Parts: sequence; C-alpha cells; structure tokens
Amino acid sequence: MPEKTPVDFWFDPLCPWAWMTSRWMLEVEKVREVEVRWHVMSLAVLNEDRVDELPEEYREMLAVKAWAAVRVVVAAQQKHGDEIVGKLYTALGTRFHNEGQGPTREAIAAALDEVGLPAELLDYADQSPFDYEAELRASHRDGIDRVGQEVGTPVIAVTGADGEQVAFFGPVVTPAPKGDEAAKLWDGTLMVASVPGFYEIKRTRTQGPIFD
Repeated sequence: MPEKTPVDFWFDPLCPWAWMTSRWMLEVEKVREVEVRWHVMSLAVLNEDRVDELPEEYREMLAVKAWAAVRVVVAAQQKHGDEIVGKLYTALGTRFHNEGQGPTREAIAAALDEVGLPAELLDYADQSPFDYEAELRASHRDGIDRVGQEVGTPVIAVTGADGEQVAFFGPVVTPAPKGDEAAKLWDGTLMVASVPGFYEIKRTRTQGPIFD
C-alpha cells in the first residue's frame, strides 16, 4: 500500500464552516491516500487583539462560548493522546451543528461520554487560568503562522513527498462534497494552493451550512 500523505487540520469546534470542511476531509480520506491529523485553533485567541473592532454579538460569543470546547479538547489531547482529538471533534460537532444543540455543557458532556473520556474533563471548560493554556496557544500558533493572521478556521497544511508544504485557509463549502466531488475539490484546491504567489479565490456566500 502506498504511504498516506499527512494532512494537518486546525479547527475550532465552534465554527460551523470548519465543521463542514472537516466532514469533506473525512470523505477525501476515502478517495485519496491521505490521513488527517487534527489540531485545535481558537477563534477567541485569533481575535483577542481586535475585539473592539468586532460586532457586539460576535464579541459576546467569543467571550461566553468560544473557550469551553477548545479547552476540553486540548485537555483531552494532553491527557489521552492525539488520537482522541478527531473522535472528540466528531462527537462535539455532531451535537453542536447537526443536532443544533450548540456548545452547551450538556453537549460537551455527552460528547465526552460517547468517546469514552472521563466526565471530569468538563471541569476544564471554565477553568481559568487554564492548565494547558500554553499548549492551546502553541497549537493555534502552529496553524495560523502557516497562513497568516487574516484568515480564520479551518487551516489545512499538506506536506508532499518532496518535503514542500502547502497550507491554506478553507475551503469554505456546503454541503460537504462526497465521493468523486470530494476528490475533485481536493485535487483542485491543492493545484491552486501550490502555485507560488496564489492567495485567494472567493465569492459571496448565498446559503448557510447544510448539515447532513
């Protein structure tokens, strides 16, 4: 079997668009020889130096909702290993987004239970100072430094056999493509992102995330 290409994926569990992209990446794993490695980034960290520039509703969301799930995922990773991150993200995202529960403590607790993690990890949701603050910020910085501060979540980085890395924000897509469509979007995204000096393709979103 050919060796699979590692694909590093940075997400904030709160972001519905990162969730859509992550579900696409799981489809890409089925049709291309890639293996996703999951990492946390934080919208709260990303925006902490420009809070005053943000709409009031978004500021409130960052202050109240944005920290809990990120902290729980990072604590789970530190205590139970990298392999739990993707499983926990799926359990969280399904509840937050597909089932419409949002980032509630009840949803986080149920996600922990689903993947067999101890309920005590929920204690980290509101912990301040957070025991793993340095690890959270290091993970965030590792992702965002590859693409710059003017983007959000998700960030994807791919390192080819030649050692050259391609990193980018997005793609932002809905619904998450499957099968041949997932492969086509993957191939095309890598093609344009690998062109030196290429920065952006964008058009106005006309619909919100479509959760399966």
